[in-house]
Amino acid sequence: MTYIIAEPCVDLKDGACVDVCPVDCIYGLDSEEDRMLYISPDECIDCAACEPVCPVNAIFTEDDVPADWKGWIPVNYDFFKDEAGARAKVDQLKPRS
Repeated sequence: MTYIIAEPCVDLKDGACVDVCPVDCIYGLDSEEDRMLYISPDECIDCAACEPVCPVNAIFTEDDVPADWKGWIPVNYDFFKDEAGARAKVDQLKPRS
């Protein structure tokens, strides 16, 4: 099981989760193109260090993502296969204001 970052992270990118991740598997903090952060499903060791430090409660185990945010699950996976496609999905799910 992997951890998923959901909608509350969009346009926030606090970075507290990046600071505590022992394996550096959270991406997007240093990118101007990315509106949110992403957890690599292949690199995450399921340590849960990121979840409690998120200031907006945007990080969940995949099975615990709230129903309203289930659409963010494929966005997290897709980012590591097609970054541009994942960015487009973020813009679809949460249009820029």
